[in-house]
Amino acid sequence: MKMAHVADYKKKVVDGFVKLIKEYPIVGAIDVEGMPTAQLQKMRETLRENDVVLLMSKRRIMKIALEKAKEEKKGIEELEKNLQGMPALIFSKVDSFKLYKLLKQSKSEAPAKPGQIAPKDIVVNAGKTNFLPGPIISELSGVGIKSGVEDGKVAIKEDCVVCKEGETINAQLAGLLTRLNIKPMEIGLNLVASFEKGVIFKRDVLDIDEEKFLSDITKAASESFNLSVEAGYITKENVDVIINNVFYSCKALAEESKFMADVVVEDMLAQAEQGAKSLQAEAKVEVTQAKEEPKAEEKPSAVEKPKEEKPPEEVETPAEKKEEELLEKEKEIIEEEKKLEEPKDEEKPAVEKEVEEAVKEEEEKKLEKERIDTEKEIEKVEKEKEPTTDEKIAKMVQSQQKHASGEDKKESAEALIEEVESKVDKEKKEIEEVENIVDQLKKGKSIKPQEDDKVPSAAELAAKKQKESQD
Repeated sequence: MKMAHVADYKKKVVDGFVKLIKEYPIVGAIDVEGMPTAQLQKMRETLRENDVVLLMSKRRIMKIALEKAKEEKKGIEELEKNLQGMPALIFSKVDSFKLYKLLKQSKSEAPAKPGQIAPKDIVVNAGKTNFLPGPIISELSGVGIKSGVEDGKVAIKEDCVVCKEGETINAQLAGLLTRLNIKPMEIGLNLVASFEKGVIFKRDVLDIDEEKFLSDITKAASESFNLSVEAGYITKENVDVIINNVFYSCKALAEESKFMADVVVEDMLAQAEQGAKSLQAEAKVEVTQAKEEPKAEEKPSAVEKPKEEKPPEEVETPAEKKEEELLEKEKEIIEEEKKLEEPKDEEKPAVEKEVEEAVKEEEEKKLEKERIDTEKEIEKVEKEKEPTTDEKIAKMVQSQQKHASGEDKKESAEALIEEVESKVDKEKKEIEEVENIVDQLKKGKSIKPQEDDKVPSAAELAAKKQKESQD
């Protein structure tokens, strides 16, 4: 049996296809049916600029080339099933999705012609047309379109699929679509399938709506964030939101249960005040205010003297009494240290001096320890003097009452600021003096009062502390 003779040029074409298949990682099956020659040449130039090669030949030659290349690229022979219409092979180094997007952007719409294959479902949408009632109604009915007359014009009642994907468009439908200005066809290269790394990607997989894809990702991220917040799963992205939600939930719970806390004190006082006002309005209780007495006629020579307001007497608290006792105790320790440091004129034997020095050293250590313990107790008392929540509330209520009666208007802001600043400076100086004394005592140095300095008594220290607490 004789072998069929194959022309040399056909062998060269097959070898050319095999070489391109081995050289390029992406091989695609293209359908160029219905594409004008001029546009095809222009499209080839555009593809060449993007390092894409388009090669056309007979279907049989391309099948032979795919069969020869399957030894090096397994699965490439499956691309043969996607050689449709007027087939061609396209070779690219960009991935399949970018290649499909490039070819899709180069397409343009065109009217349908008889005998063409529908690339997708052809849909005629409902709505009014520009046609007057007449034979057009029967033509629309002939292709399955329901129509009627509205405001003297033919109107399509509902959407209708007149031709499904893959079906042949007949002459009647092609003419009707042209009259309705529907252009279902696309002029351009149709990428039917693509081979990449052993996988065949069909057109329905490659055709991705990027806007919808990004919208789905954004929606998924938003829903995941909301789910993590609702579930209480803490991440660095939602930790601030979760903390805010917990804070406002706790605040609402405190307000609902009437639990007194620093955050809700002002709100609860405002609610109580509003409730009192509403109750006063419902009960029709009249609040009488003190009437001002008519002023006597002022004489030009008389000068009114400002009334001196006596500061309210404050009751000494147990904490302040304890602090006075500690200050008196510290005063006694200082006096004992001074007595120990006073030199004695009488000369004593060396042994007796050594004993006295040892006793003196032990007494100094004991006094130093007592001083440290006293300072700690003073700090503890100072902490206990900090106002509690009830005292803060009472103070706020008292300030509200003063504000309502107008007493707080008598003091100016500048005078208060100056007074506070002077007190702060005075406290700083006293703190520095005490720190210096403590440092010297820790270093073992003796502190001798200067001639001008006068050691205050316990009563003076207590009076001074009481005055500062009143301020």
